[in-house]
Amino acid sequence: MHIILIPGLWLDASSWDDVIPALREAGHEPHSVTLPGVGEPADRSGEIGITEWVGAVVDLIDRLDGDVVLVGHSGGGNVAWGAAERRVDRVGRVILVDTLPPTPGGMIWEFPIVDGVAPFPGWDTFEEREIRDLSEAVRVAVAQRALSVPAQVPTDAITLTDERRHRVPMTVLMGTASADEISSLLEDPPPWAAELAASEHLSIVEIDSGHWPQFSVPDELARMLIAAIRED
Repeated sequence: MHIILIPGLWLDASSWDDVIPALREAGHEPHSVTLPGVGEPADRSGEIGITEWVGAVVDLIDRLDGDVVLVGHSGGGNVAWGAAERRVDRVGRVILVDTLPPTPGGMIWEFPIVDGVAPFPGWDTFEEREIRDLSEAVRVAVAQRALSVPAQVPTDAITLTDERRHRVPMTVLMGTASADEISSLLEDPPPWAAELAASEHLSIVEIDSGHWPQFSVPDELARMLIAAIRED
């Protein structure tokens, strides 16, 4: 199975390096991506938004043969869901890592803009539950390799119009909330959880991590990805 690994904000393809070997050992073909404009100054990234990020993943799907699995971490989940909507007949499953699918018109989040780009804002901007399992050494290493993202991307509204997207099987791997907490949203879903509630084939799985399991528990994350792919 082709597995497209989509990083969250400030990360590039190398953020999946510790997860990829186990996926290959399981017989899959992983494709980690660096999205357009990541690490580029404003004069080269100012026109890039979420549409271009989704388009880059759609282009990769079109270059591959057969079905694909899309894995989106954090803000990369918006990209995965947008690409799945555009290629519903090619995507066998979407796996969201510590994030939920965006609703039509939804955005990732708002972050400070510096020199026309959105740089990594620093660990002190995140909640303790998100960073609890990252050692100081890992935090330093990740911060040093963090890259800016195009200014438009975090606040761009995503376009979702094809209702067939709800048929695409979805697995949500959550580290910063329990499976019970996420499942409870389905009973009387708030507007921001509407896409989750509309999913016709949904699995919610807890992973014992914070928001960045690819750095803190990469082997466990790989195991869970492989298990999700094997779901009927």
